[in-house]
Amino acid sequence: MVENGYREEMIFAGFGGQGVILLGKLMATTGMKAGCEVTYIPSYGAEVRGGTANCSVIIDHEPIASPMVYEPDTLIVMNQASFDKFVPRLKAGGLLVVNRSLIEAPVERDDIDVLEVRADEIAAEMKSPRSANMVAIGAYLKKRGRLTQKQVAESLPYVLAKRHHKLLAVNQEAIMHGG
Repeated sequence: MVENGYREEMIFAGFGGQGVILLGKLMATTGMKAGCEVTYIPSYGAEVRGGTANCSVIIDHEPIASPMVYEPDTLIVMNQASFDKFVPRLKAGGLLVVNRSLIEAPVERDDIDVLEVRADEIAAEMKSPRSANMVAIGAYLKKRGRLTQKQVAESLPYVLAKRHHKLLAVNQEAIMHGG
């Protein structure tokens, strides 16, 4: 369970294949299991794998009037194109999680909290390069502290396709490692 009055609007963005859509589904599922109202809107580029991908998630204790996220409280960006597109939209005082393995540009805003994570490098050190998304979400959870790494790790079997359940342990470890 999370505290009353909790509301968070999030955008996860990267290129197809980085697992940002999975992150959104994972956070929405975890929010539901914690007793919250949630919305989840995925958006894919025409190419899907390798093209652009992002999703918006809202988690709230109250009913959600609109699923649209215009100024997120949290933004997790996994590549440079997503950084360029979405950082200007982040709410003042919001949290930006930057995958420094793939994004070199400096953050030129002083009104946001920035968490830099070398997600791809950490995932490679764990011998699971495709778990960079889980490292990033783990770092976010450790920093934000509303939903826990444990809650999210426990929700993973509900959103990961059964054919990928052999990867549950390494992805759960990446979430718990969290940068």
